[in-house]
Amino acid sequence: MEDFRRSYLRLCKEGGLEPQESVVAQLQDSSAAQGSRLDLSGQSLSADTCSVLARAFQKETMFTEVSLSDCMLSEEGAKILLTGMFGNTTVKVLSLKGNNLRSTGAEMLGKLLARNKTLRRLVLEWNALGVWDEAFSLFCDGLASNTSLKQLDLRNNQINHHGASELALALKRNNTLEVLDLRWNNIGLLGGRSLLEALQKNKSIVQLEMAGNNIPSDTLRALEQTIGHNSDTQSNLRESHSRTQVLSKEIQALKEEKGRQFLNMMDTIDRQREEMGRSSRSTFLQIGQLQEALNERKSTVNSLTAKLQMTEAALALSEQKNQNMGELLSRVKAEKEEQRERQSRERKKEQEDGALREGKLLREVQNLTETNGQFRTKVEEMERRCKSQQQQIFELKQELTNCTAEFKLRLTQAEDRLEIEKRRSKQALEDMDSLRQKEVDHVNRHLEESERVLQDRIFKLEGQRIQLEEELSKAKAACVTERAQAEEELGRVRAQVRLEEQEHVSTLEEKLRSVRSSMQEVQLHCSQQKQTISELQAKHSQQSIEMDGLRRRIEELQQELSGKDQEKVAEVSQVRVELQEQIGHLQAERTAQGGLKEKINALERELKVLSSNHREALLDKDSEMSSVLEKLRLKEAEIQRMREDEANRASYLQSAILTYVQGSPLGHYSSPKK
Repeated sequence: MEDFRRSYLRLCKEGGLEPQESVVAQLQDSSAAQGSRLDLSGQSLSADTCSVLARAFQKETMFTEVSLSDCMLSEEGAKILLTGMFGNTTVKVLSLKGNNLRSTGAEMLGKLLARNKTLRRLVLEWNALGVWDEAFSLFCDGLASNTSLKQLDLRNNQINHHGASELALALKRNNTLEVLDLRWNNIGLLGGRSLLEALQKNKSIVQLEMAGNNIPSDTLRALEQTIGHNSDTQSNLRESHSRTQVLSKEIQALKEEKGRQFLNMMDTIDRQREEMGRSSRSTFLQIGQLQEALNERKSTVNSLTAKLQMTEAALALSEQKNQNMGELLSRVKAEKEEQRERQSRERKKEQEDGALREGKLLREVQNLTETNGQFRTKVEEMERRCKSQQQQIFELKQELTNCTAEFKLRLTQAEDRLEIEKRRSKQALEDMDSLRQKEVDHVNRHLEESERVLQDRIFKLEGQRIQLEEELSKAKAACVTERAQAEEELGRVRAQVRLEEQEHVSTLEEKLRSVRSSMQEVQLHCSQQKQTISELQAKHSQQSIEMDGLRRRIEELQQELSGKDQEKVAEVSQVRVELQEQIGHLQAERTAQGGLKEKINALERELKVLSSNHREALLDKDSEMSSVLEKLRLKEAEIQRMREDEANRASYLQSAILTYVQGSPLGHYSSPKK
């Protein structure tokens, strides 16, 4: 308020005008009240003050109600002030009561109504707008094009039957005006008939005041009946709109629930995909580790073969030395016999070691069979877990059925309430009679329009349903493709695991063959040594003479042989340790392979469970869609019944009003003087 007063004073200074003291005082009082209403009633506003106010109104103000009653506005002042109100977007109520507005005022009011989009109420009581027919026709043209005005007060404006006919033409085009006050004019019979004809087409006016216009009683009754019919239709439209809003909210809620369920399904599918990716990565890592371990074992086997070659070379050198020293050994038969016994003992030890190795390999095979039995037990445990998960799924299904039963109970309760309301409306409507044929036709047209609107909404809902079905089909296709991809990946993993197992078994068989070949080579070497011993015994008889001189040298050679024997024992112990380590690695690999098999079986079971869950979810969604369609069909039938009931009710009400009006006499009113 204070800002408006300051802007008024500033505009007066800019235009070189003296501000009107009464206006300033009124603005100061309104600023002190801190309201949204500007009241300048009773102030005689000059053309200059009107121009300043118009410029102030052109800007955004905080006033929503402006009262300029009894301000004695001149034609020029009213024109300037109303032009300033053209672009205002805050004032909703404007009062120009008692300003004696005439031709120019009527023209400017018509332009104001045509351009302003915020006015809701316009008070024009005690003016002379109906004196000039052309100006009033321009005012009616502006009213016809207006889309925001709800209330119009035209009391005591000297409107005759020509003005009433122009106003009737405007009302035929206007669909927003609800309250019209035409009391204390001079409309007459012709004007009343034209207004009656206009109101038969206009369905927005629910309140019309026509007292003091010299209109016959029958036309007044007809006007009252049409207004009552309009009010009833408006109330019915509001009720139908509220019901449609409720139905749309319910449908939206159902859509949101379905969307949430679909999102939950997609989240679970994504999680399962992530778990599958993680498991496949872990399997690939384990396969890489197994390959590295196999490479390490190959390198150890190669090192062992190199060591065996070195030992064979050392043995060849020792044989050569034995051949060179054969002459000396012939003299020392007893010592050779002792060496023979030692060699026989070593052979026995080697044979025992070979038997032990074969026993160890057999034990490893038995351990592998035991691990396979353990894997089978684990598979049975996983199957039990799958059964427990299936039981959980069954419980979830029961919960869903319970929820659907609750929804059905709610629907039945709502239907019972609707039936009770229908019975009440039927009992109220049984006491009334039928309406005229024209009114029935009019009601039928209105019902056809509403049916068209509802059919459009139904078509939109069906389009949304078709979109949802397309989305569901797309989701189904995506799930099927994902399932096929997962099955292909499982087949690949199975083939890789089988190949790895075959390779591992082939390596073990090769190792057994190598051990057997090494045993055969040792036996051949022993036979060769036996032949050499027989040859040495033949030479011993010849070299017995040279035995005494070479005893010292033989002792040295014996020491060297003992050292070599110790080295051989150490090498054999190392080979045994390495073989034990290899056996432990093989066992670890077998356990790892068993774990991979278990994981593969678990993934297969999870895929089966997911596929079953997905199928059940799709079936549930299809059932929900069918239930929603049935609900829509039932609601449409209920809406049709309600329309028929409302039509019957309107006909009964109109007949009752006609009977009441025909039974009660109406009097004529005289116009009061100002």
